[in-house]
Amino acid sequence: MNRRSGQFLKAKIVCTIGPASTEPVVLERLCRAGMDVARLNMSHSKPDQARASAQAIRDRAESLGRVLALLVDLQGPKIRLGQLDGQLTLNSGDRVTLAPSESVGPSELPVTYPHLAADLTPGDRLLLNDGRVELVVRRVSAPRVEVEVTIGGSISSGKGINLPGVSISAPALTEKDLADIELAREIGAEYVALSFVRSADNVRELRKRLSHDALIMSKIEKDVALRDLDEILEASDAVMVARGDLGIELPFEQVPLAQKRIVREANARYRPVIVATEMLESMIESPRPTRAEVSDVANAILDGTDGVMLSAETAVGRHAVESVEALVRVIGEVEAESIALTGGPAYDVPGKETNGGPAETEVAVACATAEAVRAIQAPAVVSFTRSGYTARVVSSHRPPVPILTVTDSASVQRQLSLVWGVMPVLCRGEPSYDSMWNTARRELLERGIAAPGDRVVVTAGMPFHVQGTTNMVRIEVV
Repeated sequence: MNRRSGQFLKAKIVCTIGPASTEPVVLERLCRAGMDVARLNMSHSKPDQARASAQAIRDRAESLGRVLALLVDLQGPKIRLGQLDGQLTLNSGDRVTLAPSESVGPSELPVTYPHLAADLTPGDRLLLNDGRVELVVRRVSAPRVEVEVTIGGSISSGKGINLPGVSISAPALTEKDLADIELAREIGAEYVALSFVRSADNVRELRKRLSHDALIMSKIEKDVALRDLDEILEASDAVMVARGDLGIELPFEQVPLAQKRIVREANARYRPVIVATEMLESMIESPRPTRAEVSDVANAILDGTDGVMLSAETAVGRHAVESVEALVRVIGEVEAESIALTGGPAYDVPGKETNGGPAETEVAVACATAEAVRAIQAPAVVSFTRSGYTARVVSSHRPPVPILTVTDSASVQRQLSLVWGVMPVLCRGEPSYDSMWNTARRELLERGIAAPGDRVVVTAGMPFHVQGTTNMVRIEVV
């Protein structure tokens, strides 16, 4: 459980594991500091490294009694420059030819994507090196593309290429992704993140490939994904606001409102959502965050995100543990003050669209739960779930108290470690209302959340063996 001076933190913390954080002693410190989800970035991890990291994370979590989820982040069809002879400088006005690596000629720039010419037309833009270099297509003669440099700069081997506004024909899953999906199954990852999602069909393709109960997290990092956001959300189990590539595909001034839109619509559909990229970028080198970074984290919490993610800060940074501790301080302050001032979150979480008709049953239950908590001043919500659905529905309405969620599935318990406000607890034995309530009551007392005689609000889906039903609200005395 994440705590700041005895305070339970509702927003979750995702840490990317890398060279700076693979040692068991560092992993243990990250767990103690507040890591809820460990991300394995397959763009930079080899299979054996990922296996070793996953085992070390599981071992540390078990030894500390922490509930942690594993997130395997697929590389996806990233287009990159091929192998260059050192660093090159492109000047504005230069004419350059791009060609697939296997057929590149002298003085041409190699590209890892063989279908580049098929996807581009004159006038299309290409952004290299995180948007620092801009090219415009002048002529296409397959398999080559002639471009003009409009913003010059330095480039080197392996730098990413973004094609804003272009719908590429590359498959959603590469051969490497397919191998990494099998790795995710092998290590029992709770989440698999799909990179460069362009449509809901991409998500459905991944779901066909998954052979275990991992949830799919769609990374929204292309402008075309924003056009199909509703369908992508419906097809996904969770989403990530991947501001790195999104901030290249979109004009940078559009990213803040895009973030708010994605978070808001994910909340309305009970999809956990993560805000990622450059949350505390300066802490790669500095022991303290900048004021702007602190405000960025705080505003992500105020937007209603379920979690915030550290990337290079914990993967290669000099202050991995301190970065997590900084997040804990900021999240704790924002949540404490919003509760003190308003009695609840400092934002309005939207309900699912009902088109003027009756609300869906789960929406009515979630609304009733939030109202009951305030009416009886309950110290907690107790949620019984087998799939995690009930907990996500209740969480989406952001009650002002912890959501103690009881499940009979260890994998669901770990999946719920990403969901805002949820304390996931495992009920051993045959699930029934009585066994789950006994587990919940014990946990409420042992954790100091409630005292004997306190009233709590219980939500569940009945009957228990039917997943996706949330249809009951009940008040119990601890």
